[in-house]
Amino acid sequence: MSTEDKAGNTADKVKGKIKEAAGKAVGNERLQAEGKADQVKGDAKQAVEKAKDAFKD
Repeated sequence: MSTEDKAGNTADKVKGKIKEAAGKAVGNERLQAEGKADQVKGDAKQAVEKAKDAFKD
């Protein structure tokens, strides 16, 4: 997994956590859901990259 991919995946997760926290703070359920979705997206991308690395070896 390249450093650029790791940074992008981490950015998705962090962005999601921020959105989720902001949604909780203002009582916005949609923003909370978007935040959770961003976190899942980051985790999924990271899993795909790890799988690609496993097949390269």
